[in-house]
Amino acid sequence: MRRTLAALFAVYLAVLVWVVLWKAHLPFIGRDDMREIKLVPFVSGEGYGFSDPYEVLANLLLFVPLGIYLGALGVKGAVPIVVGTSLALEVAQFVLATGSSDVTDVVVNTVGGLIGLGFVIALKPKPRVLAVVLVAGTVLALVAIFLYSRTFQTMQPGMGPTII
Repeated sequence: MRRTLAALFAVYLAVLVWVVLWKAHLPFIGRDDMREIKLVPFVSGEGYGFSDPYEVLANLLLFVPLGIYLGALGVKGAVPIVVGTSLALEVAQFVLATGSSDVTDVVVNTVGGLIGLGFVIALKPKPRVLAVVLVAGTVLALVAIFLYSRTFQTMQPGMGPTII
């Protein structure tokens, strides 16, 4: 059971990185003018608007499985790992110039991971039930991402990446 969860966790982490860094597009490195950083969470300021509620909800939901996997696998130090993962992905977005690095995302991602971890700690689900939920969730996420990716425009030679 633990091997299955570890394999699913690896798939989840790959999908998480792909969705956060490249918004489920082909991986690319952006240009300097694509680098943005928003240091004030949730509010508008410094030329940035309010955080989009749908994006906030998506980030929250995207990180809930991180906490669930860490809790299900019994990983020690899960809270710092959740915070570190969120922070590392936002820093990577800045370094690779693939999206806006936003303190709101760090906060919301961390809360999502903590919700997932809290779910496992509070409910103590049976390992088999938890495995079924994680398998179903991973399969549904992969199907949703596949369907979403089918809506992308095809890149022509010489055409740069498009950021949504």
